[in-house]
Amino acid sequence: MPIITLIGAGSTVFAKNLLGDLLGFPELASSTIRLMDIDAERLHTSEIVARKVAHALNATPTIEVTTDRRTALQDANYVICMIQVAGYKPGTVVDFEIPKKYGLRQTIADTLGIGGIMRGLRTIPVLIDICRDMEAVCPNALFLNYVNPMCMNQWALSRATPIKTVGLCHSVPHTAGELAHDIGVPVGDINYVVAGINHMAFYLKFEQRYTGENLIPRIAQVIAEDRVPESNRVRYEMFKRLGYFVTESSEHFSEYVPWFIKRDMPEMIEQYNIPLDEYIRRCENQIADWNALRHKLEDDAEQIDVQRSVEYGSLIIHSMETGIPRTIYGNMPNTNIITNLPDGCCVEVPCLVDHNGVQPTHIGAIPPHLAALMQTNINVQALTVEAALTGKREHIYHAAMLDPHTAAELNLDQIWSLVDDLIDAHSSWLPQYH
Repeated sequence: MPIITLIGAGSTVFAKNLLGDLLGFPELASSTIRLMDIDAERLHTSEIVARKVAHALNATPTIEVTTDRRTALQDANYVICMIQVAGYKPGTVVDFEIPKKYGLRQTIADTLGIGGIMRGLRTIPVLIDICRDMEAVCPNALFLNYVNPMCMNQWALSRATPIKTVGLCHSVPHTAGELAHDIGVPVGDINYVVAGINHMAFYLKFEQRYTGENLIPRIAQVIAEDRVPESNRVRYEMFKRLGYFVTESSEHFSEYVPWFIKRDMPEMIEQYNIPLDEYIRRCENQIADWNALRHKLEDDAEQIDVQRSVEYGSLIIHSMETGIPRTIYGNMPNTNIITNLPDGCCVEVPCLVDHNGVQPTHIGAIPPHLAALMQTNINVQALTVEAALTGKREHIYHAAMLDPHTAAELNLDQIWSLVDDLIDAHSSWLPQYH
């Protein structure tokens, strides 16, 4: 039975979902599950939850718990990572509050934009350290990464370590479900092909599985009939302009481009229903609810409800262990997979998984306007990765200068000053730039 290590297992709710997925497979039900986190209190809660999940599924895993990363990784077959470097405080709060002083507002700030750049700079060195440990104690393990900014992280790992890795995100199946609801077709009846970069991939094919009917006109019909959901106005606007539907949510996408968040056009925020500071509010609500949730999770009288999620992690492990072939969407280095995106950048494409591991599907050239839009984000990713791997501060300025949202709102002096302020505020996490 495989040894499956969860790094950042103090993310209790996410760990619960992944464990339910893993232990729900009979072939994985007796696996060794190692839970690791630097927060011993949250780790204790996750251990209780893990044992409850196993009991609910009649699974018999060996559950081990440690705050020592090297111990957790020893001889592991699969390593699932779900950390947040610097946490909500100070990490996320700083990434929002300092840009606000310059009039630069964000919604999520974890993928691109100035917040995504800073998160990438904090996170990449830690992920590389984890992989260095893996090189020493489990060199053949697969590293399954759920940590944002996905493209920056995976691109850096592909350059810095020989460890096999795949980046995982649930935006593809989640969006397929939303579109299925909007057009009134069961999601199981839809066949689709998606390609691009994480959080900016597009449905190149969206058709009825059994008849082959092209369902993209039905998406257009949602606009024509004035049925666009309030939470999805940005994405439907982009669909109208591009002819293809993007995988990531409207609140995410609005900060990857220069067109929606404008401080001198506040009416656009209302027009497109853009939830500024959404991630801050979400985190505050989760923190406020954590103690009550923790007591409930730890209560012996409370049963755990286990439902299979749409996450790909368990499917990958199950297919690699059993040889049962599956298609998942993974973030992998672009080795001539999408031919009109740069070699080596991180692309999100369908991947075959079986005993041979995660094997990306050749896509070829995607529509040129989609590739051009992605390139604006890839420029920022490339320079952030360069800064993270070389320690050269100048590349951080250059990444921020080329960021579409930042460049649309601030002049060059403001951008450089903002970068200086953020590096100073994150000095304990970014000592190499001082």
